[in-house]
Amino acid sequence: MIDDLLKLLPQVVTILTLIVAVFVTSVWLGMVLWTFRDIRSRTRDVIAQLLATLMVAILTIPGLILYFLIRPRETLTEAYEHALEQEALLQAIEESEACPSCGGKIRSDFLYCPYCHTQLQKACIVCDKILQLDWNLCPYCGATQGTHVVEPVLDREVAVPATPAPQM
Repeated sequence: MIDDLLKLLPQVVTILTLIVAVFVTSVWLGMVLWTFRDIRSRTRDVIAQLLATLMVAILTIPGLILYFLIRPRETLTEAYEHALEQEALLQAIEESEACPSCGGKIRSDFLYCPYCHTQLQKACIVCDKILQLDWNLCPYCGATQGTHVVEPVLDREVAVPATPAPQM
Protein backbone atom coordinates (compact mmCIF):
# COMPACT_ATOMS: atom_id res chain seq x y z
CA MET A 1 0.00 0.00 0.00
CA ILE A 2 2.79 2.38 0.88
CA ASP A 3 4.59 1.30 -2.24
CA ASP A 4 1.52 2.24 -4.29
CA LEU A 5 1.41 5.67 -2.63
CA LEU A 6 5.09 6.21 -3.27
CA LYS A 7 4.55 5.37 -6.93
CA LEU A 8 1.68 7.93 -7.13
CA LEU A 9 3.61 10.63 -5.27
CA PRO A 10 5.56 11.91 -8.31
CA GLN A 11 2.32 12.18 -10.28
CA VAL A 12 0.54 14.05 -7.43
CA VAL A 13 3.49 16.41 -6.98
CA THR A 14 3.59 17.03 -10.73
CA ILE A 15 -0.15 17.80 -10.82
CA LEU A 16 0.09 20.09 -7.76
CA THR A 17 3.11 21.83 -9.25
CA LEU A 18 1.23 22.31 -12.51
CA ILE A 19 -1.81 23.74 -10.67
CA VAL A 20 0.37 26.14 -8.66
CA ALA A 21 2.27 27.16 -11.81
CA VAL A 22 -0.98 27.85 -13.68
CA PHE A 23 -2.30 29.85 -10.72
CA VAL A 24 0.89 31.92 -10.34
CA THR A 25 1.04 32.51 -14.09
CA SER A 26 -2.60 33.61 -14.11
CA VAL A 27 -2.01 36.04 -11.23
CA TRP A 28 1.12 37.40 -12.93
CA LEU A 29 -0.65 37.80 -16.27
CA GLY A 30 -3.61 39.44 -14.51
CA MET A 31 -1.29 41.95 -12.79
CA VAL A 32 0.40 42.79 -16.08
CA LEU A 33 -2.89 43.22 -17.97
CA TRP A 34 -4.46 45.23 -15.13
CA THR A 35 -1.41 47.51 -15.01
CA PHE A 36 -1.53 48.03 -18.78
CA ARG A 37 -5.24 48.92 -18.69
CA ASP A 38 -4.83 51.15 -15.64
CA ILE A 39 -1.89 53.12 -17.03
CA ARG A 40 -3.71 53.54 -20.35
CA SER A 41 -6.60 55.17 -18.49
CA ARG A 42 -4.19 57.54 -16.71
CA THR A 43 -1.85 58.76 -19.46
CA ARG A 44 -1.58 58.97 -23.22
CA ASP A 45 2.23 58.67 -23.12
CA VAL A 46 3.03 55.38 -24.86
CA ILE A 47 6.51 55.18 -23.31
CA ALA A 48 5.08 55.53 -19.78
CA GLN A 49 2.53 52.82 -20.59
CA LEU A 50 5.23 50.48 -21.85
CA LEU A 51 7.61 51.11 -18.95
CA ALA A 52 4.92 50.64 -16.29
CA THR A 53 3.78 47.39 -17.88
CA LEU A 54 7.34 46.08 -18.19
CA MET A 55 8.13 47.04 -14.59
CA VAL A 56 5.22 44.94 -13.32
CA ALA A 57 5.99 42.12 -15.77
CA ILE A 58 9.61 41.87 -14.64
CA LEU A 59 9.40 42.74 -10.94
CA THR A 60 5.95 41.18 -10.31
CA ILE A 61 4.59 42.14 -6.85
CA PRO A 62 7.38 44.64 -5.97
CA GLY A 63 6.84 46.17 -9.42
CA LEU A 64 3.10 46.46 -8.77
CA ILE A 65 3.74 48.15 -5.42
CA LEU A 66 6.18 50.53 -7.09
CA TYR A 67 3.62 51.21 -9.82
CA PHE A 68 1.02 52.13 -7.18
CA LEU A 69 3.47 54.64 -5.73
CA ILE A 70 4.36 56.40 -8.99
CA ARG A 71 1.20 56.19 -11.10
CA PRO A 72 -0.73 59.38 -11.92
CA ARG A 73 -3.28 60.27 -9.26
CA GLU A 74 -6.33 60.67 -11.50
CA THR A 75 -7.48 59.01 -14.67
CA LEU A 76 -7.86 60.94 -17.90
CA THR A 77 -11.64 60.81 -17.47
CA GLU A 78 -11.43 62.22 -13.95
CA ALA A 79 -9.06 64.96 -15.13
CA TYR A 80 -11.46 65.83 -17.96
CA GLU A 81 -14.45 65.94 -15.60
CA HIS A 82 -12.45 68.09 -13.16
CA ALA A 83 -11.57 70.50 -15.98
CA LEU A 84 -15.22 70.67 -17.02
CA GLU A 85 -16.28 71.45 -13.44
CA GLN A 86 -13.70 74.23 -13.20
CA GLU A 87 -14.80 75.65 -16.55
CA ALA A 88 -18.45 75.60 -15.46
CA LEU A 89 -17.57 77.39 -12.23
CA LEU A 90 -15.59 80.03 -14.11
CA GLN A 91 -18.41 80.49 -16.58
CA ALA A 92 -20.92 80.92 -13.76
CA ILE A 93 -18.70 83.56 -12.18
CA GLU A 94 -18.22 85.42 -15.46
CA GLU A 95 -21.86 85.36 -16.52
CA SER A 96 -23.38 88.79 -16.47
CA GLU A 97 -26.47 89.50 -14.48
CA ALA A 98 -29.87 89.68 -16.08
CA CYS A 99 -32.74 92.05 -15.42
CA PRO A 100 -35.43 90.28 -13.37
CA SER A 101 -38.11 91.96 -15.44
CA CYS A 102 -37.01 91.66 -19.08
CA GLY A 103 -33.93 89.38 -18.88
CA GLY A 104 -31.68 91.95 -20.56
CA LYS A 105 -27.97 92.10 -19.70
CA ILE A 106 -27.21 94.46 -16.85
CA ARG A 107 -24.22 95.25 -14.70
CA SER A 108 -24.13 95.08 -10.94
CA ASP A 109 -23.82 98.87 -10.64
CA PHE A 110 -26.93 99.72 -12.70
CA LEU A 111 -29.72 101.47 -10.84
CA TYR A 112 -32.18 101.02 -13.71
CA CYS A 113 -32.47 98.49 -16.52
CA PRO A 114 -31.54 100.26 -19.78
CA TYR A 115 -34.04 98.13 -21.71
CA CYS A 116 -37.25 98.07 -19.68
CA HIS A 117 -36.47 100.89 -17.21
CA THR A 118 -37.18 98.77 -14.14
CA GLN A 119 -35.51 100.11 -11.02
CA LEU A 120 -32.95 97.53 -9.92
CA GLN A 121 -31.26 99.30 -7.01
CA LYS A 122 -31.34 102.66 -5.28
CA ALA A 123 -28.76 105.20 -4.20
CA CYS A 124 -28.27 106.16 -0.57
CA ILE A 125 -29.84 109.54 0.16
CA VAL A 126 -26.73 110.65 2.06
CA CYS A 127 -23.62 109.05 0.52
CA ASP A 128 -24.96 107.99 -2.90
CA LYS A 129 -23.65 104.42 -2.58
CA ILE A 130 -25.66 101.74 -4.40
CA LEU A 131 -28.12 99.88 -2.14
CA GLN A 132 -30.57 97.04 -2.62
CA LEU A 133 -34.17 98.16 -2.95
CA ASP A 134 -35.30 96.50 0.27
CA TRP A 135 -32.57 98.00 2.49
CA ASN A 136 -33.82 100.62 4.92
CA LEU A 137 -30.38 101.45 6.29
CA CYS A 138 -27.22 102.28 4.37
CA PRO A 139 -24.47 99.83 5.41
CA TYR A 140 -21.83 102.37 4.35
CA CYS A 141 -22.86 105.51 6.22
CA GLY A 142 -25.64 104.26 8.49
CA ALA A 143 -28.26 106.67 7.18
CA THR A 144 -31.87 105.60 7.45
CA GLN A 145 -33.38 105.40 4.01
CA GLY A 146 -37.03 105.60 4.97
CA THR A 147 -39.68 104.28 2.67
CA HIS A 148 -38.94 104.32 -0.97
CA VAL A 149 -41.58 104.06 -3.63
CA VAL A 150 -40.41 102.35 -6.76
CA GLU A 151 -41.62 104.22 -9.80
CA PRO A 152 -40.99 103.24 -13.39
CA VAL A 153 -39.03 105.62 -15.55
CA LEU A 154 -40.83 106.49 -18.76
CA ASP A 155 -39.14 106.87 -22.11
CA ARG A 156 -40.33 110.40 -22.48
CA GLU A 157 -41.96 112.80 -20.18
CA VAL A 158 -45.71 112.94 -20.45
CA ALA A 159 -46.75 116.43 -21.38
CA VAL A 160 -49.16 117.80 -18.85
CA PRO A 161 -51.68 120.03 -20.54
CA ALA A 162 -51.36 123.56 -19.34
CA THR A 163 -54.41 124.81 -17.54
CA PRO A 164 -56.03 127.57 -19.44
CA ALA A 165 -55.66 131.00 -17.96
CA PRO A 166 -58.86 132.33 -16.46
CA GLN A 167 -60.57 134.67 -18.82
CA MET A 168 -61.77 137.96 -17.70
